[in-house]
Amino acid sequence: MGTWSVDAFGNDYAQDWAEDLHETSNLDAVADTLNTVLDSGAELEAPFAAEALAAIEVLARLQGKGGPKTEDSAAIDEWVEARKAKAKPRADLAEKALRAIERILAPDSELRQLWEESEHYADWRASVEDLRTRL
Repeated sequence: MGTWSVDAFGNDYAQDWAEDLHETSNLDAVADTLNTVLDSGAELEAPFAAEALAAIEVLARLQGKGGPKTEDSAAIDEWVEARKAKAKPRADLAEKALRAIERILAPDSELRQLWEESEHYADWRASVEDLRTRL
């Protein structure tokens, strides 16, 4: 995975997911992504976790609680801006998002394991925790 930042958008998986999101007009992609994380087997694979963090950031931004707008978040910011008046997050998605974050931070998460092997684990963990508080 190409990674250049600890935030939800600083990796290839999140960027690809954001591009795919532009082909939708509702929150089905967010729901599907969260369901994939929650329904995954014993070990949560890194691509699914990275995509879920981007999906969770969509929910936070729709609630007006998004993180910083950056070049990496531009595709998501554009999608949210075009839909924020119509696409209100459902309560079930917020609950699923919180459960997904638990999976992403769990010891059996490949994404967590990869970050633990880097010198930036504490920063990544803080970024995920910040996302959780903004939900």
